[in-house]
Amino acid sequence: MNQLDRRRRQRGPRPLTQINIVPYVDVMFVLLVAFMITAPLITQGVKVELPQAQAAPQPGEGEAPVVIHIDQFGDTYVDLGDVDLLPVDQLQLYERLLPVFERAPHTQILVRADAAVSYGIVVDAMVAAQAAGASSVGLITQPPTERRR
Repeated sequence: MNQLDRRRRQRGPRPLTQINIVPYVDVMFVLLVAFMITAPLITQGVKVELPQAQAAPQPGEGEAPVVIHIDQFGDTYVDLGDVDLLPVDQLQLYERLLPVFERAPHTQILVRADAAVSYGIVVDAMVAAQAAGASSVGLITQPPTERRR
């Protein structure tokens, strides 16, 4: 054996200087799958079948609008960006909207009511919003579907 071979055996194999990215790709793939599965579960809302009507979309002004949801059973929910939507009565709706209008008086209020709900329940929600300080209340509708012949 020559002297060069002895030095190589004493030092051992040379370390690899490249980064192995396979574990990082595996971790990213697992995270991607986890987010794809959980993302639809995070979105919250109230199932509402909107009435169909011809209407032009309203331009947004500054702050995000507050949406009052009324489901087919007449339960009223207010979406203030909270994590969970809990049913509220007319007084609770007023109490939850009051601080919104104290902070931002020109906040837009939209009512998203199911087509099967009584008109009186929608009016009660609109009255509570106006009592809290809303200058106007809009209705969210769904564009009519085209009829097939």
